[in-house]
Amino acid sequence: MLVDRVRPTEDIYFLVSVAPVLRNQGMYVKEIDTRRNWCPWWRSAELPSLFEGANVLICRSLPRAWLHWLFQHKAIIGRIIYLIDDNIEAASNDTTLPIAYRRRMRRVAKLQPSMIALADEVVTPSQQLAETLRLKHAHVSVLPPPLLAPLPPLLHFKEPPNETRPWQVGFHGTRSHVADLAQIAPAIIQLHDQREDVMFEVMLGEHTPEALKLLHRCVTPAPLPWKAFHEYQRQRRIHIGLAPLLPTAFNRGKSYIKFLDIAAMGGVGIFSNRYPYDEIIEHGVDGLLADDDPADWLHCMQVLLDDPEATLAMARAAAKKAAAIGHHQHALSFWLARSTAISHSPSTGS
Repeated sequence: MLVDRVRPTEDIYFLVSVAPVLRNQGMYVKEIDTRRNWCPWWRSAELPSLFEGANVLICRSLPRAWLHWLFQHKAIIGRIIYLIDDNIEAASNDTTLPIAYRRRMRRVAKLQPSMIALADEVVTPSQQLAETLRLKHAHVSVLPPPLLAPLPPLLHFKEPPNETRPWQVGFHGTRSHVADLAQIAPAIIQLHDQREDVMFEVMLGEHTPEALKLLHRCVTPAPLPWKAFHEYQRQRRIHIGLAPLLPTAFNRGKSYIKFLDIAAMGGVGIFSNRYPYDEIIEHGVDGLLADDDPADWLHCMQVLLDDPEATLAMARAAAKKAAAIGHHQHALSFWLARSTAISHSPSTGS
C-alpha cells in the first residue's frame, strides 16, 4: 500500500482491518510512506522488482512524483486500486465546509482525475459515491466500512438518567460536519435547559458552535488525532450519539460509518433521515431517524431519555447489527478476491 497519511481511511479499510490477517496467512503486505519517500526515483533500483506483478493500493491522493512513476511503470504492476471515501469534488465546492478543509480538497481534486485514470479499479464505501464515480471510471466497487473497535458491554445503561449520573449524549464528527451540528444546535440547547439528567460532549474544541460552548453541561474537547481517538473510542461510553447530515452533494457520498462509531461507544444513534442511514437504520429498533427540523431531534432525544429500557433494547440491537455489517470477514473477502496471493517477500523488499 502506498500510504499518504490518510488515517483513518487507510487504517479502517485496509491497514488495521485486513492487512494483519493477510500477513498471518503468509501474504506479503508492505507499506510505503509516500510523504517521507516522496521521490520514488531515489529507490529506482529497488522499486521495479518490488512492484512487479503486485497489487498496489492507493488512497485519496499521492505526491505527483509517485503518480508519474506509477504511470511510467504501470505495465509491470499487477493491479492498481484507488480507495476513496469522500466526494472530493463536491467537498472542494461546498461553502458549508471550513475554508481550510475546502482548500485541502481542492488540491486533491486537481490530482483525482489522474488517480482515477491510473487505477484499474476504484473502491468506495458508499453506494451513492460509487454511482458518482461510475461516471468517471468503468470499474467501481463498494466496500462498506468495517468495525475496528470492540463492542462494549452496555453496563452504563444500568441506571436511568438522573442528575447524579446524567446520560451522555455525544457528537464525535469532524470539522467537516460543523454545519450539520449547527443545524440541530437549537435542539441540544433546549434539551439542556429542560432537564438536568443529561450531559453533552461535542468533540470539536474551538470549532464548536458558539451557542453550545456556553452550555453548563456541554464539554467541548479538542478533536484527537486518529490513533488517539481510536483508543478513546474504546474507553468512552455514551448513551446517545448524534449524527446529523444535511442534504449536500458532499454528504450524499458519505458511508454509514457513524453508525459503527456510535455502537462502538455503546450508544443509540439519532441519524438524519436520509442516505446512508435510512437504508440501514430500522427506526425505533436499532436507532432513530430524524428530519432536519431541530424539533424532531429534540423529540428523539426525549424519547430515548424517557424510556431507558427501550433505549437499552435499541442499543443491544444496534450492537448486533454493527457486529454483523461491520464484521472484518466482509473486508477480508473483498481484498482476498483482488489478491494475487503473493505469499513471500520479494528478494529486494523488506
